[in-house]
Amino acid sequence: MSDPDTERTSGGLVGKVVGKAKAAVGSATDNDELAREGRLQEAQAEAGQQARESAAKASQREQEAELRAQRTETELERQRLENEVAAQQREQAIERERREAERAAESGAQQQQAAAEQGRRAERAAAEASERRAEQDRLAAEQDAIRLERQAREAEERADRIDPQEAR
Repeated sequence: MSDPDTERTSGGLVGKVVGKAKAAVGSATDNDELAREGRLQEAQAEAGQQARESAAKASQREQEAELRAQRTETELERQRLENEVAAQQREQAIERERREAERAAESGAQQQQAAAEQGRRAERAAAEASERRAEQDRLAAEQDAIRLERQAREAEERADRIDPQEAR
């Protein structure tokens, strides 16, 4: 067996080169222990390199997963904000429509009120015109009555002049 200090291996490219060199020297000198140590150091260097590559790949996959998660969170936040904006726009549209409906109802009520007032004025005017016609008709009837009374008196006076005895 070799010394524990001798069995220590270096990693990376240097460890691989040193391991190959030890394995070659051990094979050339028929030192099985040195050859075994060289092969072991070379394998350990390869394993370390593979572990570093795997760790780098795992780190990259982890970063990619984190990036995807951030993108997903960002997309969800964007959608949430879009929904919030859309909801606010719907609320504003509803409020605008409500105000327009109130204005239309108020305008309609004002128009109905104006039409009703105009109808009352027309009815009053028609009633006053009817009263004037009735008054005119009454006056015309009184004038006719006066005229007929005068004509009747005149006829009586003529009749009295023609036959004064019959009148009595």
